[in-house]
Amino acid sequence: MESVHHVSVSSKILFSKVRKIVPPMLEKFHKGQLGRVAVIGGYTGAPYFSAMASARLGCDMSHVLCEPTAAPVIKGYSPNLMVHPLLPSIDTVEDPNSIDVSSLAGPIIGMLSRLHALVIGPGLGRDGVTLKVVAEVIREARSRSIPFVLDADGLLIVTEDPNLVKGYKDCILTPNVVEFGRLAKALGIEVASPAEVAKSGGSDVTSKESDACEQLSRALGGVTIVQKGPHDVISNGVTSIIADTKGGLKRSGGQGDTLTGSLATLLAWRMAYHDKLWDSGEKDNEKEAQNKEDVQAELESENMRMSPATTLLLAAWAGSSITRECSRRAFKAKGRSMQASDLTDEVHHAFLVLIGEPEGSQTHL
Repeated sequence: MESVHHVSVSSKILFSKVRKIVPPMLEKFHKGQLGRVAVIGGYTGAPYFSAMASARLGCDMSHVLCEPTAAPVIKGYSPNLMVHPLLPSIDTVEDPNSIDVSSLAGPIIGMLSRLHALVIGPGLGRDGVTLKVVAEVIREARSRSIPFVLDADGLLIVTEDPNLVKGYKDCILTPNVVEFGRLAKALGIEVASPAEVAKSGGSDVTSKESDACEQLSRALGGVTIVQKGPHDVISNGVTSIIADTKGGLKRSGGQGDTLTGSLATLLAWRMAYHDKLWDSGEKDNEKEAQNKEDVQAELESENMRMSPATTLLLAAWAGSSITRECSRRAFKAKGRSMQASDLTDEVHHAFLVLIGEPEGSQTHL
């Protein structure tokens, strides 16, 4: 049984509910319906790993929006990815001191209508021009209700301007220990860092971790946070669940990129679920989950269609669980030589083991 806090539901039930938001493989679907995801990242490795995780999990179209010199390198890594050299930097503008942010962001914003979900941050870097343009893209994505995942230097943008995401419920932040502390400091809230909580020990460590994550989420108006650590805490400020699927012992760089890409595909599938792209066999639910009791009721119901608050929490938990399973499988195979690319190779297997194909999938032709 998965260790859970606040939501008292076994992992078996949680995975069965995640399976409900996974589109079945049906002949009637056409290209793009099962997910169009874009990773906005600057340089080579990190955006590649994120986009490949998204593709390997099963989105139809995986894009990378990157700095021009990075584009041919990323395309060389895999011809399966659609790579767009659209991200400006101080080196590609005529006058860095006088830039038209809207104009520079225009080509990226022009793509948003064709996308279901975004990942913002892998390999982004801290170039001043780049960060201003990406902040503008975040504002536009939010205004269009496009869900996005923020990681790495994408979190730095939020640290500098929390209002960009404050109150936006279709947003997932994925901070590590250091990034979590920076966000809390920027928001002026005093919470024990994950490291301090772990050092304090005691039987209520998990509860303390969840409380800290909930505080940070509430300070940001209810955005969903995946607080990465020995186990991951997922909270929307109202409800928290713990992802403690066993992972590997190697902490190689780039593992968080598998998480962001997986989350983006799950967000795209979640959109298709709520758009009723297929018949899930569930009864419509007129009530939006407002508290942990409502979430619990939706998760325990066998035939009730879940509300957006519940499916977002589930998508975040599932992305975390898949990444941890990838890490476990890769570490079992490679030991201390394990690298981020080894996780990429395990994404589909992890999905099948933890979630599995939904009922009705026509995978055996």
